[in-house]
Amino acid sequence: MQEIPLNTKLLTRIGLSFLLLFAFLLAAPPASAQGILPNSFAGWSGSPKAGLAASVYYNGDKTNQPIEDAKAAARQEYGFVSAENGTYKRGSDSLMVNLYKMKDASGAYGLYSYLRTTDMPQAGIREHSSASQDHALVLTGNLVLEIQGKILLRETRDVKALTDAIEPHAEGGLLPTIQQHLPTRGFIDRTDKYVLGPETLSEVFPFESGDWLGFSQGAEAETAKYRVNGRELNLVIADFPTPQTAAKRLGELRGQLNVNGSHGGANPTPLFVKRDMTLVAIVSGATSEKEANAILDQIASGAEITWNEPTFQFKEPSITMMIVGAIMGTGIICLFAIIAGLAFGGVRLVVKRATNKVFDRPDQVQVLQLGLSSKPINAEDFYGYRK
Repeated sequence: MQEIPLNTKLLTRIGLSFLLLFAFLLAAPPASAQGILPNSFAGWSGSPKAGLAASVYYNGDKTNQPIEDAKAAARQEYGFVSAENGTYKRGSDSLMVNLYKMKDASGAYGLYSYLRTTDMPQAGIREHSSASQDHALVLTGNLVLEIQGKILLRETRDVKALTDAIEPHAEGGLLPTIQQHLPTRGFIDRTDKYVLGPETLSEVFPFESGDWLGFSQGAEAETAKYRVNGRELNLVIADFPTPQTAAKRLGELRGQLNVNGSHGGANPTPLFVKRDMTLVAIVSGATSEKEANAILDQIASGAEITWNEPTFQFKEPSITMMIVGAIMGTGIICLFAIIAGLAFGGVRLVVKRATNKVFDRPDQVQVLQLGLSSKPINAEDFYGYRK
């Protein structure tokens, strides 16, 4: 058998094609990096680009000084996926825009609460939106939009336009509900933060490093600041998957920390703790248990069941109505029986007189005779019929 020689040129071309395809795939941007920010909106134009934008995280005070990428760990705890940033201009005005894409809506809500500062009241752009004079945040699905500019207060319409442009790219989902358990008396506005990991907790609730609260056991937390007797207290509420997990974690905290004055331990700073079902509430900064209870006594877990449907109220009838009803019911039943009997017998008799082929056919009728009379029995005698 003759060996067929290989076409060297053909093989070379195939190899080069594969190399070009591989290079194209490497150069193509990942799906998460595809642009969401528009090139223009409401008269603003810019060139947004994908990236992590390391300097977009800010301190929790009014200075808003940028923090370097040391906050990357806290960012990852919220399920960070990707980010885009860009500068938009309209005339002499400019806006700095950052867009964060998170894994789900809960993580996006956590990042939104993390970035929001106390000088950013509700903006009215979306349900979860806030803005100061030069800083705005908007939460939509799993996206968090951050805008900076000195003209934000007079350009809320433009912020809405930008939010409408990115909203089709957002993935909806359920938001956390643990913030509903926060006490209201003494609450300092816009100090609440949704927390999903120890790095973020150590920043917003400075007490100890590491996972001392129990995030590894499935906990999620909400922190807030309160003012009691002129003093500022810190509160953290952790919600565990089951009451048993919450009770176990509380027992571990009592052994490790100075909980409710149990012992000084390595950290003599007292913590005042209350557990209610799956919730474990902790107050730090209080000088006494009475001061801490001003916050802890407002915390309650469990579902409230309401029944708004109209209910039937039975009223027992009088004895006279019962007797009259019984007589009328009996009469109706008897009348129905009479009418049904006449109808059945009348139909049978009419059919019998018309033909013998339906009821009591003479050739198929069998009658048991007792022999008391010599007269033969004829089935037609029952109907008084004579031929």
